[in-house]
Amino acid sequence: MNCSYTLYCIIRHTGSFFLELFSADSPVLGSALLTPLGAVRSQDCVSPICCPTSSQAEGFKEQGNAFYSKKDYSEAFNYYTKAIDASPKNASYYGNRAATLMMLCRFREALEDSQQAVRLDDCFMKGHLREGKCHLSLGNAMAASRCFQKVLELEPSNREAQQENKNATTLLEFERMAEFSFEKRDFRKVVYCMDRALALASACHRFKILKAECLALLGRYPEAQSVASDILRMDSTNADALYVRGLCLYYEDCIDKAVQFFVQALRMAPDHEKARLACRNAKALKAKKEEGNQAFKNCNYEAAYQLYTEALAIDPNNIKTNAKLYCNRATAGAKLKKLNQAIEDCSSAIKLDDTYIKAYLRRAQCYMDTEQYEEAVRDYEKVYQTEKTSDHKHLLKTAQMELKKSKRKDYYKVLGVGKNATEDEIKKAYRKRALMHHPDRHSAATPEVQKEEEKKFKEVGEAFTVLSDPKKKMRYDNGHDLEDDCGFDGRDFDANNIFRAFFGGHGGGFTFDSSPDSGPGNVFFQFG
Repeated sequence: MNCSYTLYCIIRHTGSFFLELFSADSPVLGSALLTPLGAVRSQDCVSPICCPTSSQAEGFKEQGNAFYSKKDYSEAFNYYTKAIDASPKNASYYGNRAATLMMLCRFREALEDSQQAVRLDDCFMKGHLREGKCHLSLGNAMAASRCFQKVLELEPSNREAQQENKNATTLLEFERMAEFSFEKRDFRKVVYCMDRALALASACHRFKILKAECLALLGRYPEAQSVASDILRMDSTNADALYVRGLCLYYEDCIDKAVQFFVQALRMAPDHEKARLACRNAKALKAKKEEGNQAFKNCNYEAAYQLYTEALAIDPNNIKTNAKLYCNRATAGAKLKKLNQAIEDCSSAIKLDDTYIKAYLRRAQCYMDTEQYEEAVRDYEKVYQTEKTSDHKHLLKTAQMELKKSKRKDYYKVLGVGKNATEDEIKKAYRKRALMHHPDRHSAATPEVQKEEEKKFKEVGEAFTVLSDPKKKMRYDNGHDLEDDCGFDGRDFDANNIFRAFFGGHGGGFTFDSSPDSGPGNVFFQFG
């Protein structure tokens, strides 16, 4: 006989004895293998049984133990497998291989071996203990607790089972806390709970995915990507990990790539509701944003403003895209002269993304347009510190100059004219204001009023002196310090001399009537 493993046994068939041959290669009894016992000749004597014996299985186990002691778990696994092949009904062999698989972090396979061990021997305490540890490592605290309870039934004083049972209870508590915190959108608390849970259940993909999702919602995209990538390296079809990868890209405003991951996740798990919702939001957000951009390009600013507003309502969690939408709406608002709203939108964008240079620049320009120069300087300084370009330097210097100018007396405002006023308009304005605030006109007023009007009269003369002189006016408009450049000192300024020079002579051909009956402010012109 040449077959590798051939077993012989004598059976009785219809009153005769037959030799039944079972081949390892062909275990099904064939008619050709049924031979009358009397037909067997001496030269056909049965060869020895060639299958491994229990002693051989024990030998494999001992070799496995030796490799396990040396921490060569791969070789230990191989020998325990040989032992199981030799004696597949031995619970301890499955238990040993389960222990080896646990050391190799192959907890799902270890769980299967542990479960097989306790099926073969329900009183195999180590088998129940290892099954519980596998359940715990995989994040199934309830099942783990049941296994540890079984161990304690077999051995009530087993300290390891007592401690592991406490770990299972702790894991359940972290799960509950994480679930509650997620509903409250306290994603930092969820990450905290999952870190603690993973210390007990290191192989639980579900905990890792929840942590990664919350990291993405917190804007910590590299960390979230790292967790998801680790899972995909082990299981490239994991729909949850694909969803998290897509979520990170979506929140980083890489919407087209994000949609690809969401679609792939749905291909792996058609009922994945989170992936379905994220995919729908991503497509809607992209479409609405592009529609708003097109309206802005067409100079339809009202429509663009409305479309950006609608886009902002799609997904409040998309921080980066929403920051851009707020900035875009601010740009449209500035075009519509809604400067205060534009400033608010820029501030909202910066709150979402404090590195968003475009939002700082847009807000600074709005501050300039509303003459809030200190705020503009602050924003331009932030921009220049981040990106030291010549353009940003020029914007900062311009804002600083306007701030300096704003802290001086506004001579245009004193005279009540615009900054583009002509020489004649400046003269007319001076004439009107000088007569309005002349001290003689208010001689019958209270001392407080007289003092205030005298101050205004002086300011009017000072403003006219500067704005009526082309050189002084140019230097004033350019923000230069007139006291340093022109020897102009407002403290020694005599407004009466300017008044007389402007109106001619000592009285200008008119007098102020300040009689008690006329009241302050009446003026009568007496032209000669």
